[in-house]
Amino acid sequence: MTPGAANGGRPAVPYWRLGGFYLFFFAALGALMPYWGPYLRDAGFSSAEIGQLLAILHATKIVAPNVWGALADRLDRRMAVVRAASLVAFLGFSAILIAETYGAVALVMALFGFFWNAALPQYEANTFNHLRGREHLYGRIRLWGSIGFIIAVTGIGEALDRFGFDALPYLVLLIFGGLWLSSLIVPEAGRSDGEGQGDGFWATLRRPAVIGFFLACFLNQMGHGPFYGFFSIYLEDHGYSGGLIGLLWAWGVVAEIGVFLVMHRLLPHFGARTLLVIALALGGVRWLMVAVWVDSAWLIALSQTFHAASFGVYHAVAIDTVNRFFTGRAQGRGQAVYSSLTFGAGVAAGSLAAGWGWDSFGGQTFFAASAAAFAAALLAAWSLRPQARAR
Repeated sequence: MTPGAANGGRPAVPYWRLGGFYLFFFAALGALMPYWGPYLRDAGFSSAEIGQLLAILHATKIVAPNVWGALADRLDRRMAVVRAASLVAFLGFSAILIAETYGAVALVMALFGFFWNAALPQYEANTFNHLRGREHLYGRIRLWGSIGFIIAVTGIGEALDRFGFDALPYLVLLIFGGLWLSSLIVPEAGRSDGEGQGDGFWATLRRPAVIGFFLACFLNQMGHGPFYGFFSIYLEDHGYSGGLIGLLWAWGVVAEIGVFLVMHRLLPHFGARTLLVIALALGGVRWLMVAVWVDSAWLIALSQTFHAASFGVYHAVAIDTVNRFFTGRAQGRGQAVYSSLTFGAGVAAGSLAAGWGWDSFGGQTFFAASAAAFAAALLAAWSLRPQARAR
C-alpha cells in the first residue's frame, strides 16, 4: 500500500501528483542555490552586488507569500494561485536571457521571485489539507523535493563544468517549465476541516510562543544566508571543482531524504520542541565546521550531513508547528508568514550581511552563522515550552 492509499473511508492522498510539484520546485532551488552566486560572479558582479541580488530574490518572499496567502485564504483556491504563480515565474525568469546590467538582473530577480515565492506556502497548505489527520506522511511526500534537488545539483554541476555558466539560465527555464506543468495536475484539496476554529490569525500571531518560534526560525535562516550565497564560491576558491561542489550539495540533501523517511516516527516520539532544539544546535556545529575545515573535503562532507538536521528536521517540524498554530482560514496566512520571515527576511538579511563582509572576512562569516543558529536553538527551547504553547 502506498502513502496515498485510502484509510478508514477517507479519500486517498494523491501522493505522486503532490510529490511531482515538490520535485520540480526544489530542482529549481538545486539549480539556483549552489550556482547562481558563481554565475553572477562569472558575469562580472562584485561580492557586494551578488549579496544584494540574492537578497532581492529572498526579499520577495517577505511580501509575496503574504499577498498571495491572503488572496488564497479569501478565494479558498490555493492551487489556482500556485498555477498562476508558476507560469508567471517561468515567463519572468526568461527575461534573464537578455538582462546584462545590474539593474536589469535585479528587476528580473524581483519579478520572477515575487511570483515563484508565492507558490510554495500555498502548496504546503494544500498538501496538509489533503493529508488531514495523516500529517505524519508529509515527509514521505516532501522527500521528492529532495530528490529533485539532488538530480538538479549533480547534473547541473557536471553540465556547467562542460558547457560553462552560460548554460545555467536555459537549464533553470527548463525546470520552471516542468514546475508549471506539474502544478496543472495537482487537485485542489478544498477548505481545511479547521474552518472557524482556533484563535484567529492576528490573535495567534501575537502569542509569545508564536513570536519566539518565528524569531528562532528567522535566526536559523539568517545563518543560512552565507551558505546559500557563498558556499559554492568559498569551495571554488579553495580548489573544489564544479562537479565536486555539486556532489557536496547533493550529499547534504541525501541526508535530508533519510530524515524525511523517518520523520513520521521521530515527530510523535520525541516531540516538536526536542527535535527543533537539537536540529538548530547541530546547525551551529555545521557552520563552525565549514568555517574551520574548508580544506578537508571529508570534513566538509561531514558538515553537509548535518543538513539533515539544520534543514530536514527543522523544516519538517516547523511546517507541522505552523500548521498546528494556524488553523481554518488562517492557515494560508500562517504558512505565508513563516515563509516570509524565514526564507524571505532571514535569508535576505544573511545574504546581505555575507555580501558586505565576504571580501574582508571570507569564510569567517560562517562563525556569525553558527552564532545565529545557537541563538535560534535557545529561542526555540524557550518558546515551545508546554506552558508557553498553551497560552
